[in-house]
Amino acid sequence: MKKLNICLIGYGRMGKEVEKISIERGHKIFLKLNSEQEWLTNINEFMKSDVAIDFSSPNRVVDNIHKCFDGNIPVVVGTTGWYNQLNEVENWCSETNQSLFHAPNFSVGMNIVFEMNQLLAKFTAKYDYTLSLSEEHHINKKDTPSGTALELAKEIIDQNHKYKGWKIGQHIDADLLPIEVTRRENVSGIHEIVAQSDEDIIILRHEARGLNGFALGAVLAAEFLYGKKGIFTIKDLLHSVLNH
Repeated sequence: MKKLNICLIGYGRMGKEVEKISIERGHKIFLKLNSEQEWLTNINEFMKSDVAIDFSSPNRVVDNIHKCFDGNIPVVVGTTGWYNQLNEVENWCSETNQSLFHAPNFSVGMNIVFEMNQLLAKFTAKYDYTLSLSEEHHINKKDTPSGTALELAKEIIDQNHKYKGWKIGQHIDADLLPIEVTRRENVSGIHEIVAQSDEDIIILRHEARGLNGFALGAVLAAEFLYGKKGIFTIKDLLHSVLNH
């Protein structure tokens, strides 16, 4: 495995955890960019990066991706809250022959839950179940609902004809999937899908024990992305492991 010169874009809680995991895996944190001034000061150094990992903020991430594409730097995007611009970014990536790896959640365990969530939504659509979704995060989480919750909701809506959309809250229209959102101290991320009928209750739950799993997934994504062109997600990474 090539030892990478990694540029960290965003140096908050996740950036620091990514730095730790990167060093443990033998990579070098070549550069840290946490403000526009740092971009301007270090643009020449940035061009020497093997890959960038972005855990910045929803209002800055698309501009950061553009800068990576302009510099021909592969970019792994862990920031959420920008997926309303995903089609535009993916089109630009394809048109300019760049490298993008994005995922609403980099935890391997959570991505196993994504697969199970699709099966749950598909089967419960055939029977008299109602579904609900909840998520809890730390108080500094900026996007609401979380990107992970939105991905879970999208999967449910795609697989279960009973739901036409989603809405935050509990007492809402029957054809809207309810999402309960909680922000409190010292929570790395809890997501729960509940299916209820008159006969039973099915609960699918994922609770992160810390940021380590997300950071490891992002570094594994950077290792996977290096040397490739195109658009990739965590499923590509997981399936590449299964196929070897």
